[in-house]
Amino acid sequence: MIDRYTLPEMGALWSEQNKFQKWLDVEIAVCEVHAENGIIPRDALEQIKARAKFSVERINEIEKTTNHDVIAFTTNLAESIGEASRFVHYGLTSSDVVDTANALLLRDAADILLKKIDALIDVLRRRAIEFKNTPQVGRTHGIHAEPTSFGLTFALWFDEMRRNRERLLRAKEAVAVGKISGAVGAFAHLDPSVEEKVCGRLGLKPAPVSTQVIQRDNYAEYLSALAIIASSLEKFALNVRHWQRTEVREAQERFTKGQKGSSAMPHKRNPIISERICGMARIVRANSLVGLENIALWHERDISHSSAERVVLPDSSIALDYMLQKAIGLIDGLVVYPERMLENLGATRGLIFSGQLLLALTNTGVSRETAYEWVQRNAMRVWDEDRDFHALVKADADITSRLSAAEIDRTFSLDHYLRNVDQIFKRLGII
Repeated sequence: MIDRYTLPEMGALWSEQNKFQKWLDVEIAVCEVHAENGIIPRDALEQIKARAKFSVERINEIEKTTNHDVIAFTTNLAESIGEASRFVHYGLTSSDVVDTANALLLRDAADILLKKIDALIDVLRRRAIEFKNTPQVGRTHGIHAEPTSFGLTFALWFDEMRRNRERLLRAKEAVAVGKISGAVGAFAHLDPSVEEKVCGRLGLKPAPVSTQVIQRDNYAEYLSALAIIASSLEKFALNVRHWQRTEVREAQERFTKGQKGSSAMPHKRNPIISERICGMARIVRANSLVGLENIALWHERDISHSSAERVVLPDSSIALDYMLQKAIGLIDGLVVYPERMLENLGATRGLIFSGQLLLALTNTGVSRETAYEWVQRNAMRVWDEDRDFHALVKADADITSRLSAAEIDRTFSLDHYLRNVDQIFKRLGII
């Protein structure tokens, strides 16, 4: 478990105290439905609701003997309830309680994560607008390509997080499913209406069909959604790590007063939050593979999934909760250097305008192949001889035979590259 990395809300959700409370919520809901149906006496229900309590410490103590956590739980309940406890767990199998309670836990975990996603989306929108007109060199394969808008990066992430929000909403719906169908899912001891009423009381959907367990493709969908979201956060953090490189230095994580970057080198400012996000994404992705492995179980169920789920369901939820919180602070506090971006735009001595020059030449009637050859031969000299591209182009007889000096100058303008950014933002609904 990684409780120390999370906020109290998510940590408390996955505590043993809350897990057993959810088990009790399911047991009480079943007893209430049984009483309505006349299966158990009404006074027994009132005794159960008034007296039922549990102790995590006592459950763990009993489990040392039973080697079965649900039996330890119901035994502890019986100690507090008394005679009426014979009606607790009536007609149920352990997974009726555990899987239905898991649905409650996963649903609540998804709600906590959705709040964090909404907060991150708001931060991304604000920073996208803030830097909408800030020019930055775009990079493909890690190499300078053409100018772009720095704000467009945040707009891209904004749109991706909206998709992630929809993914998590779908996953929440997938896991918010309960089952009260008995040992092999055939309702041998209870009518299906009991399941429907219990799930209704708990705000869950009843599984249309089940075995002894809720089918694990539901859990795999939840874990996969978390893995995709974690991978998006890694993508954002990886960009920050690049921007903070000394040779780039276009943006950096906020470095607070008193913070230290290295025990040996006092000058260091390291992208530690971004690196932490990247590292934790590996955990969440790996956990999603466990979810996929848990789909295939023997016959109506085996228990191979259970031990793994006790790790991956809370850990992935807690890890992503922490990652989202850190990503919000990272983007919100990101220190940006527009002047350095302008310096980097000029680092290749005008090469970033080669595509604009190519199109200008083709517009004069030169074939694309010929125009490409003229532009490339000058571009290669810039790479190999450390020359200025603008000057070389103006000295190229083939190019100047087609374009005037003023027309060449216009192809070396930044304005052309950002002219449609407002349209993109409007299409996204950011402005």
